[in-house]
Amino acid sequence: MVITIKNDEGESVYDVSKIEDAQRKASANLSISKIGTLNVMVEALNYASQAHQNSLEAVLKESPEAMVEQEETEAEVVEETIEESTTDES
Repeated sequence: MVITIKNDEGESVYDVSKIEDAQRKASANLSISKIGTLNVMVEALNYASQAHQNSLEAVLKESPEAMVEQEETEAEVVEETIEESTTDES
């Protein structure tokens, strides 16, 4: 089995079937299996999360009474705080 590992150093390609030590080969195959299972689970969780978010958005859009008017956005508050910090130090 050929495996490609991508990291900060670049890309490396390995052929697990060429590992001579049986214990190392079994360990590599087990890790590959676990990584595959975890990747499937992550994808399933992302799909489920997106479905629940879409459902919530649909409920909220149908409930205008739940809408809250915001006076300031969070970004404006952060900007004001930063500006106050820099002017106080002068």
